[in-house]
Amino acid sequence: MEGKTLTKADIVDSIYEKTDRNRAEVKNLVESLLDIMKSAIKKDHALLISGFGKLEAYDKKARKGRNPQTDETITLPPRKVVVFRLSRKFRAELNG
Repeated sequence: MEGKTLTKADIVDSIYEKTDRNRAEVKNLVESLLDIMKSAIKKDHALLISGFGKLEAYDKKARKGRNPQTDETITLPPRKVVVFRLSRKFRAELNG
C-alpha cells in the first residue's frame, strides 16, 4: 500500500469484508473506538495499545516565533501536542 494513506473508510471496508456485519454497524464500531481513544488521550493524556504503541499528549509552553512574511516577532500560544511512540515489538517487526 505504498504511497497511499489508510483512511477511516478503508478501515471500515477492511473490517466489513472480514465480518458478517453490515457496513453501517462497522462504521459505528470504528467511530466508537475512535471516540474511546480520543477520550482517553484527553482525560489521561495517554493511550497504550499493547504491541502497537503509545499516544501521549503533553503541553507545549508559549514560545517566540517569527512571521516569515513580515519578519515580525510574535508569541505563539501554549498548546497541546500528541506524540506516538512505537512499541518495541512493532518496531522490531517494522525493521524486519
